[in-house]
Amino acid sequence: PELSEEPPAEMVKMTKSKTFQAYLPNCHRTYSCIHCRAHLANHDELISKASGFFRDLLNCFLTKMVISVVNVGCGPAEERVLLTGLHAVADIYCENCKTTLGWKYEHAFESSQKYKEGKFIIELAHMIKDNGWE
Repeated sequence: PELSEEPPAEMVKMTKSKTFQAYLPNCHRTYSCIHCRAHLANHDELISKASGFFRDLLNCFLTKMVISVVNVGCGPAEERVLLTGLHAVADIYCENCKTTLGWKYEHAFESSQKYKEGKFIIELAHMIKDNGWE
């Protein structure tokens, strides 16, 4: 046989490409996606350590507000009327499993709500505690 022959099909290793995941340091308590365990946020990045209820005009969610996240994608911003007024928000989703996790505040139209801009809301139903929780 010639050297240029390709190996038999059973010897060719096929690999499935995987979305890159960022990993948060093990020394910190972290939150991960409950569906695929991709890291999402460091506990130290939470605005409030207590859970908060969030209500829009139709639903009520138990949520956490976070300063920064990893492994999260953002959809297009759209205007939504929330109980705290009109906001431009974008749904956020897990980059690994594509589950919608919550939203990002892109713009607050009322001055009293400007502190929310650039912050993320993650629903607790989509989070699990990892690393160092007792």
